[in-house]
Amino acid sequence: MQQLDDSVGLAGVVDSLGSYFDFEAHGTTLRTEVLAGLTTFLTMSYIVVANPAILAGIAGAKPGIVLPGFEVGTVQQMLAVVTILSAAIGTLVMALYAKRPFAQAPGMGINAVFAFTVVGSLGIPWQTALAAVFVEGVLFVALTAFGARKYILRLFPEPVKLSVGTGLGLFLAIIGLQEMRVVVDDPATLVGLGNVASDPIAILSVVGLFLTFGLYARGTRGAIVLGILGTTGLGWVVTQLGLVGLDAGLVVAAATTPVSMPVVGAFDLVVPGAAAGATYDISPIAGSFVGGFSKVEPVSFALVVFVLFFVDFFNTAGALTGVGQAADFLDEDGDLPDVEKPLMADAVATTAGGALGTSPVTTYIESATGVQEGGRTGMTALVVALLFLAAIPLVPLVAAIPLYASHIAVVVIGVVMLQNVVDIDVDDTTSLIPAGLTMFVMPFTYSIAYGIAAGIVSYPLVKVAVGDVEDLRLGHWALAAAFVGYFVVRSGVLS
Repeated sequence: MQQLDDSVGLAGVVDSLGSYFDFEAHGTTLRTEVLAGLTTFLTMSYIVVANPAILAGIAGAKPGIVLPGFEVGTVQQMLAVVTILSAAIGTLVMALYAKRPFAQAPGMGINAVFAFTVVGSLGIPWQTALAAVFVEGVLFVALTAFGARKYILRLFPEPVKLSVGTGLGLFLAIIGLQEMRVVVDDPATLVGLGNVASDPIAILSVVGLFLTFGLYARGTRGAIVLGILGTTGLGWVVTQLGLVGLDAGLVVAAATTPVSMPVVGAFDLVVPGAAAGATYDISPIAGSFVGGFSKVEPVSFALVVFVLFFVDFFNTAGALTGVGQAADFLDEDGDLPDVEKPLMADAVATTAGGALGTSPVTTYIESATGVQEGGRTGMTALVVALLFLAAIPLVPLVAAIPLYASHIAVVVIGVVMLQNVVDIDVDDTTSLIPAGLTMFVMPFTYSIAYGIAAGIVSYPLVKVAVGDVEDLRLGHWALAAAFVGYFVVRSGVLS
């Protein structure tokens, strides 16, 4: 009788979830959504260690969050918990309110802007920088509530909307190949081929990549998760057998800094939670933004808010559009229906992140991995959020997924997203040029926002050049002017 009650209860939960997230309308199942959520989480779990590595400062050596009386490793443990909580909050709002399969976490790239540019180059106290993040989030909430962010997204020229997905694919591919050590720095050519025949991590990465491609091509359910776990297991086996040394091969080996930011290089990282007396008390950081308001200098503070706002806004716009395209969510005009809901989730997440003590939270392009596994509803995001919460006492286990293994998924999805290029009208030069610039600038500058900027600025210019101005609106010129103004500020004041 008890077993019957349990089975009925479980069936009731499944039915309730299916009804709330409307599985039937989206052609999905609970199993598919859970697998998709697991895939997204495994792909983006590196942020639990990478974000603290970038945000934590070292007095006199590296800008960032420095707490007098606390060792760097302890601060990193605090920031790991803050990272997890902010990711879980943002993704929960995305799941339960927006009901979209998009995951959120503190953004890579903008966290480097926070630490190296705002705190480092501008000399803004980190508490005041957090206050700027909080203000940015509040502005996002207000603008979303009044429909301003939705209006701006609608202004994106069609070729830019249609090319964001492919640009994200190229961006994902170069990120993944870099972490797999297949693509490396080259002083002569900027990038080059790594030592794929002698570097153990590169060898394992290539083996894992082709294994995953093979599973994916066969249509194997969970191919990406199997590829990540299989590569992780293979790395563990060869290390235990003493066949090769992988520097432990873990996510803790180094933190990648976007090439548009000052490159600090690889630095040793104390794995959050690895010590017996792991620190979960975040009170020295959480709420620090309040004190940061007492140190505000109006002009510099406004500049910081503007820079964070601009980068975060267009990174989010690109991620929502690109992943939405991969999920086939976009309408005939290339717009994401009900976009104000995921935008509000993003705004709430950034506000909560600033209050907790981290750089802006944004929608992750790695969500495309879960979408590719069939995730179509907020259930995917709910699984990601719950896995983040479960990771709080298990941070060392999360960190045990090597970057080279998790980024195999990034490369696979990067390749798959190239199929979006077929939506672009390549026979029309006024479409081809802004679309091409959007796609190329994104990976080459390591920035979603800069790729969108290239497309938006070029669109009205090429339209005028060929005398086709009937499709232009005042908003197109306003967006282009805003980007030009941003780059003047960025290169003139923040350089």
